[in-house]
Parts: sequence; C-alpha cells; structure tokens
Amino acid sequence: MAKDYKGGCLCGNIRFTATGKPLNPHTCSCTMCQRHSGSLSQVWVEFERQQVIWDGPGGKPKLWRSSEYSSRSFCNECGSTLGAIDDAPIIALVVGAFDTPNRLELMPKSHSYVSKKPKWWHVEVTP
Repeated sequence: MAKDYKGGCLCGNIRFTATGKPLNPHTCSCTMCQRHSGSLSQVWVEFERQQVIWDGPGGKPKLWRSSEYSSRSFCNECGSTLGAIDDAPIIALVVGAFDTPNRLELMPKSHSYVSKKPKWWHVEVTP
C-alpha cells in the first residue's frame, strides 16, 4: 500500500497530499534556494506530478517562473515556500512544509551546490 505524505503552508490555505515513493531527497545551497527559503540550505524531496494533489481550500499554489524549466511555488496568502513545479513531470516539495518532516524516507541523501554554503557551516549527510 502506498504511503501518503501530507503538508501545507503556514496559514493552511494551500495543502497537499503526495502519495507513493519519495524521490531524490536532498539539500541544496544554491543562491536561488537560499533566497527562496530565506535559509542557508533548502531540503527537497521529489514526487511524480500525478502523485501530488493540491487539496487545501486555496487549491494550487501561486507560481513564479524561476528558470527555463521550473517554477517556484508558494502560498498567495501567507507567502510560505512550498516547492518547485518543473516542466518535466516532477514536483519538488520542501520537506519543511510536510506535517511529519521527520519521516526517515524524507532524509536527504545528497547535498547540491555545497560550494555556495558558508564555509563556517558544516553539513553532514550520512548514506
């Protein structure tokens, strides 16, 4: 039986349910992730587009086109970061938006753009 992963924004306007196997859980310290999240690194997990349902009262999140292949998503009410919706059939959700972000299968397995993180900050990712 497939697992459900529920989450949403700070105000509850945008809610989602992702079903199935999480893909590519990772952290990223690129400048875009830093500015989108307001933190030194963002924690992501991906799902196939058809595995994500936007089921809150606000429907789908607001989008901002951030690159040639992707748009960043956020709540149009509270501004919470929710993820990135790629042109490819992938939706990347930020792990901090999940109701239960401590689930083992959401643990990052890699770190992108390590060179962009501050030299004083140490991130240890275990396989």
